[in-house]
Amino acid sequence: MLSNLPFTLDALRAAYAAGTRPAEVIDEIFKRLDAVNDPGIFIHLCDRDSLRAQAEALGEYDPDMPLWGIPYAAKDNIDVAGIETTAACPAYAYTPKEDAFLIAKLRAAGALMIGKTNLDQFATGLVGVRTPYGAPLNAVDPEIVPGGSSGGSGVIVGHGIVTFSLGTDTAGSGRVPAALNNIVGLKPTLGALSARGVVPACRSIETVSIFALTVDDAYEAFAVARGFDQADAYSKPLVHEALTEPSKTLRVGVPDAATIEFFGDTVQQAAFDRDVALLKAAGAEIEYLDFEPLYAIARMLYEGAWVAERYTVIDDLLKTNPDAIHPVTRKIITHAETMSAADAFRGMYRLADLKRAAEPMLAGLDLLCVPTIPTFYSVKDLEADPVTPNSNNGTYTNFVNLLDMCGIAVPTAPRSDGRPGSVTLLAGAGQDALVAAVARGFEVDCARNMGATVHPVPTPAALPKAVSDRIDLAVCGAHMTGLPLNWQLTDLGATFVRKAQTTAEYKFYALAGGPPARPGLVRSDAPDAGAVAVEVWSLPKTAFGTFMAGIPAPLGIGTVSLSDGASVKGFICEASGIKGATDITALGDWRVYLAQEAMPV
Repeated sequence: MLSNLPFTLDALRAAYAAGTRPAEVIDEIFKRLDAVNDPGIFIHLCDRDSLRAQAEALGEYDPDMPLWGIPYAAKDNIDVAGIETTAACPAYAYTPKEDAFLIAKLRAAGALMIGKTNLDQFATGLVGVRTPYGAPLNAVDPEIVPGGSSGGSGVIVGHGIVTFSLGTDTAGSGRVPAALNNIVGLKPTLGALSARGVVPACRSIETVSIFALTVDDAYEAFAVARGFDQADAYSKPLVHEALTEPSKTLRVGVPDAATIEFFGDTVQQAAFDRDVALLKAAGAEIEYLDFEPLYAIARMLYEGAWVAERYTVIDDLLKTNPDAIHPVTRKIITHAETMSAADAFRGMYRLADLKRAAEPMLAGLDLLCVPTIPTFYSVKDLEADPVTPNSNNGTYTNFVNLLDMCGIAVPTAPRSDGRPGSVTLLAGAGQDALVAAVARGFEVDCARNMGATVHPVPTPAALPKAVSDRIDLAVCGAHMTGLPLNWQLTDLGATFVRKAQTTAEYKFYALAGGPPARPGLVRSDAPDAGAVAVEVWSLPKTAFGTFMAGIPAPLGIGTVSLSDGASVKGFICEASGIKGATDITALGDWRVYLAQEAMPV
């Protein structure tokens, strides 16, 4: 019977293969909605008869359509053709003629969009109660806030009414509702999901996110929805990677005792300590870090440029109808009116400085593991203080998009008081597969149910071993961490492996021409040859051709010998290219040369 069926991908696919019709699933969805009886979940719920007609139009079960008959919901700042988009502000509402880019992809894959979910107005908030449509109730405990800004999207999945839902995430809106509703929240690398057809909060540092009952379901939905969109200036041609078993010992950074923050919630602290111990038992090397540099980055999100970016979305409405905007939202966003363009640039410079300061602590780490939320807040807490609990919810989320990290919030075993456990795993851009693969470990032998349902979390199937589909690449100049061309690696899914040195048989040059200055590495048997500092990055083979196409003469890719005995691909320079170059072999490090020349990096 469908009433006893968990709406996971595996369960629904098995039901469809056995003869269940998608229209029957639509009927069951409405039964579940009636049982939950929460009018705050949806701003727009699609008509039942229309959904049944869409379901029947799918025809016979087609397993080649990856999301055939799979129900989902979308946050109401994402366009669905013919359905009003409100961003939780009736005065802002409009009816789009076209689907958002990723809605069109999901529709083509056979998915059924059942409604547009409630949110903190203009996606500003982490609590889920800043809406004129009446806040949704937390699926696990109605006294707790549902989480925001993607509150409705988190709650609907928490109740097991849809298989997955779409949210958005600037400051943690794709992760905080996951923790509060005992579900998975996948926040992908920026640019992996097109934002065309999405009302932005902070367009330059946000992404659509995905909620689901399991890691595998979230990652499958992500795989279908993602894709490069030429019409979205922030879309990136990232390579999608299948989930595989991590092939090495992982170095995982966690907040140290001096900087970890739970705001007095000792139960939450005990749960996090337990979850870190599970990572360690699985073979991870745990490194305890001073998190203050990351907290400093987090504080930048509501200062300067990024508040002003939110202002650009609603500046016309603020001029013509300011009372249409939620009072708390209006107070936050109109802070931008006190700032100048110079303030925005100062904020961006400050962020760049903070990023540079954080680089040493992040170098060499594979992941960060943090509590998704530091503690729990009730609806009554928000009535008494609408700002502080919201700010505290962002303790471990606000810095993530400013650092262009990907992440996934995954439920862990319940706390000792029965409330949901949750951690978030974070990694550099392009490492979505790694964080998801590690997150699955928290679903193994985990004594908990999915969301607020009665269904235990299924143990995920074993992952295949990683196939050698990556190339290690040594870089010695502007492609190194924090230097101007590093993005050419990270945007293609490259990951930092280690710092290293070449063998002592290379000459190193600052090539003529420029700016920008370029290094040249030449193998040589000259007596004044030496070792040169490099960074080793791992690049997907599928992206290697794209990367090489952008390498200008006289540089090329060859084989570089490292002092530890390894041989890797790396930048080399044609002998003819050193004409007029400056010999910097004695310095042995491009960063040292830049510092010596006082060149901007």
